[in-house]
Amino acid sequence: MNFVALDVETANPNLASICQVGVVTFSSGIIADKWHTLVNPEDYFDGINISIHGITESMVEDAPTFPQMHATLQNFIGHKVTIIHTPFDRIAISRVIERYNLSPIECKWLDTARVVRRTWENLRKSGCGLSNVAKELSIDFEHHNAVEDARAAGEILLRAIDYTGIGLDEWLIKAYKPISTKTSIAREGNGDGPLAGEVIVFTGALSIPRHQATELAANMGLDVASGVNKNTTLLVVGDQDISKLGGHEKSSKHRKAEELIRKGQNIRILGESDFRRLMEV
Repeated sequence: MNFVALDVETANPNLASICQVGVVTFSSGIIADKWHTLVNPEDYFDGINISIHGITESMVEDAPTFPQMHATLQNFIGHKVTIIHTPFDRIAISRVIERYNLSPIECKWLDTARVVRRTWENLRKSGCGLSNVAKELSIDFEHHNAVEDARAAGEILLRAIDYTGIGLDEWLIKAYKPISTKTSIAREGNGDGPLAGEVIVFTGALSIPRHQATELAANMGLDVASGVNKNTTLLVVGDQDISKLGGHEKSSKHRKAEELIRKGQNIRILGESDFRRLMEV
């Protein structure tokens, strides 16, 4: 049972602003190697991201840029089964490769959040965040440290394999098959969507009509809410607003999300471009 697990941290809401990468190699179900590096994102650091992972601009001054470590990452994950927990890390890698016009890294991606929803019924609709799943399965790790998050994702997969008896090759297929035939209604998310259980809120000026963004989100399983609250897991900020974050005023929804993040709520803030890429998963 051989695979690699990957996780990244970002400097700001733009998923291409990778500032740390962690990879853990599993061989025959046992950790065989770990690799991690800080990355100079050549971009600004947002205070809320710093508060989450503790990485600052000064810490990455002498770190390699993504193009400088691209070949190393290729050696670790290229043409291998690569484990991630939720699609964000996969999209981050794709976005940063596009940003620098680098060669794509070909691998077989497996999202352990999808595995979790198909393994433990109590986590099917909600509670699929890495921290919560690890707590449920008694997996100790240092959250928001890229190599630790990668290790936790790999161990979650091993627990699911042990619990279900379903092997890695079968999970590569089963994880992307429907859980049920339930369809979306109104603003509730499609219960069979890849992001089922997440609650999304939009803020700022979007390039597409808000109702269209709502429909895209619901089709992918996201419940769409009008305001940020204790159930929110995703806040999508218009790209024009994202570009102004270096010192400009943030919307009330954005500020509310950051307040809840500081209190420990697991909310991810991302720009519209990243949201639209997420809708293509």
